[in-house]
Amino acid sequence: MRATLSALDTSETLFKPLVVLELARDVKEETRKWLEKKINEKKKNGGAQLLVRPLIEKCEEQTLESQNLYLIGASTIRLLLGAESVGLVKECNDNTMRVFTYETRHNFKGFSDDNDDFLTMAECQFIVKHELENLRARDEKMIPGYPQAKLYPGKSILRRLLTYGLMTQVFPLHDNEALKKLESLWYNRFKLKYQPLDGIRTYFGETIALYFGFLEYFTFALIPMALIGLPYYVFDWEDYDKYVIFASFNLIWSTVILEVWKRGCALMTYRWGTLLMKRQFEEPRPGFHGALGINPVTGREEPLYSSFRRQLRIYLVSLPFVCLCLYFSLYVMMIYFDLETWAQDVHRESTFPELTNILLFVPSIIYAIVIEIMNRLYRFAAEFLTSWENHRLESAYQNHLVLKVLVFNFLNCFASLFYIAFVMRDMKLLRQSLATLLITSQILNQIVETLLPYWLQRKYGLRVKKKVQALKADVDVTLYEQIVLEKEKATYLGTFDDYLELFLQFGYVSLFSCVYPLAAAFAVLNNLLEINSDALKMCKVFKRPFAEPSASIGVWQLAFETMSVISVVTNCALIGMSPQLNAVFPDSKTDLILIVVAVEHALLALKFVLAFVIPDKPQEIQVKLAKLEFESVEALKQQHIKLVAESLKEEGKEDEKNTT
Repeated sequence: MRATLSALDTSETLFKPLVVLELARDVKEETRKWLEKKINEKKKNGGAQLLVRPLIEKCEEQTLESQNLYLIGASTIRLLLGAESVGLVKECNDNTMRVFTYETRHNFKGFSDDNDDFLTMAECQFIVKHELENLRARDEKMIPGYPQAKLYPGKSILRRLLTYGLMTQVFPLHDNEALKKLESLWYNRFKLKYQPLDGIRTYFGETIALYFGFLEYFTFALIPMALIGLPYYVFDWEDYDKYVIFASFNLIWSTVILEVWKRGCALMTYRWGTLLMKRQFEEPRPGFHGALGINPVTGREEPLYSSFRRQLRIYLVSLPFVCLCLYFSLYVMMIYFDLETWAQDVHRESTFPELTNILLFVPSIIYAIVIEIMNRLYRFAAEFLTSWENHRLESAYQNHLVLKVLVFNFLNCFASLFYIAFVMRDMKLLRQSLATLLITSQILNQIVETLLPYWLQRKYGLRVKKKVQALKADVDVTLYEQIVLEKEKATYLGTFDDYLELFLQFGYVSLFSCVYPLAAAFAVLNNLLEINSDALKMCKVFKRPFAEPSASIGVWQLAFETMSVISVVTNCALIGMSPQLNAVFPDSKTDLILIVVAVEHALLALKFVLAFVIPDKPQEIQVKLAKLEFESVEALKQQHIKLVAESLKEEGKEDEKNTT
């Protein structure tokens, strides 16, 4: 028989805070009391059956701003039952990975009744978040104290509180001792070493661990390209046959590294258990709105919105806006070329050409800065538009946002390079522009993403410590200081920007590799610094993010593969434009074009053959997954046979009773 919360006593005297919930300062007292009751109430009565405590019970006037902070925890039994409800996968005593159930808890490695560390803190926080998000209204018609905040059966209470601004944020607490241990293994000493990916996964969850795993893998994969590209740049080899070899290696390299990553990713996510996790039915995203109706799939009452109206918004508003932004990006690009022409004219007419050499790089540097500004401004516009399109599911929202951002960023970052390569046909300017754009963007990203936020956070930390020293309240000062510091930190918005940065870097390295072979070397140096700066950012600059189970890097795998296909076409076209190759076909350009197209098709065919030959999952993982699927089917058969036998037994008893 499956254990349920109603059958178990989940009260505990030891309260360990896992999550912080912050309400708005002017929230009414009846709303506070009602929310506390809903969080505390038993599951069978519509509550979350979690433990909740205000940060400060009694305080003086100067700490009144902290009265809207609540600490949320859970008993051990509650967390174990939550682990079953979210479908966590853990390692069994027989070294296999299986979905955790409370009834079979003693079959799992590391479990004992007196061991509170069976679930990691990140897993516990993920469970608490899941339970809070699934705290739903039953008979309530509105949030107490706010008649305009309507509720209806099945509506997520936390999402409604966020929508009406009654709750400002929910975030997981850092574990300072575990964080210090992770920091010492991760980034405190700058040296070449593998990252503690299992430790990152234990503390931050699989999604972030996969990003750092991909960043590390991509950095090491760039090293062969960097080593091969260095002599091409140092010795200034211009023979097309040497560049053909380099470009061909690049094309095979870009395919192999992406396919090998899939295999490594499968090994990691199987070991972490997320490869086996079942995808749950997606609930409507918090920002989704519409007329109240019945969902035909779930039968629940929820907002409904016409897909036709959504398509109208996409094609009549979003698409024209994106096209307008792309046009503006091209317009800015032409201004950049005017600046380039002006700089070259000044350099030619100058009596001191050595001094004006620096001026030649100024337009590219200015353009690189403008590109970064435009990318960031467009990102806000894309988020607003995608939210306005009113997508029901978070996955649909993310897919539309990624598509908008990738299209604009690709054109904004690479359009000038394509124009220089295939319209102006100025290989010297192409090399200069590529180097300037790559290096400038890397420097700007390090400053904006890590150094500036870290400096601001340190300044704020000093102010908080002064406030804590003057605090006069019955409270754990260490915990109070930690929470007040963390609540003011910026929220980590996910790995989107980090993957986007790697995607653009991959484009700089692969699209025009035969023109600027040194790009891979700069990418390696940047990524070695990026690993440490991103680690610092996660540990010191941002709030701790909630762990999110992931089995892969998602849509970014497809984005990188698409970029590798485009790089085949680009490099073949560049080789076809080389003077050495044109000299071979002085009279017939048609033959040259046909040969280049044939080579390009052959290389694309080779890419797809390699992708087909290299399996996405290693053989051992395929066997383990097949074995688990077989055991699951057999278990269902046995359960069905047992139910049929019991049914026949009951029918036999009924017949015997009727006969008597």
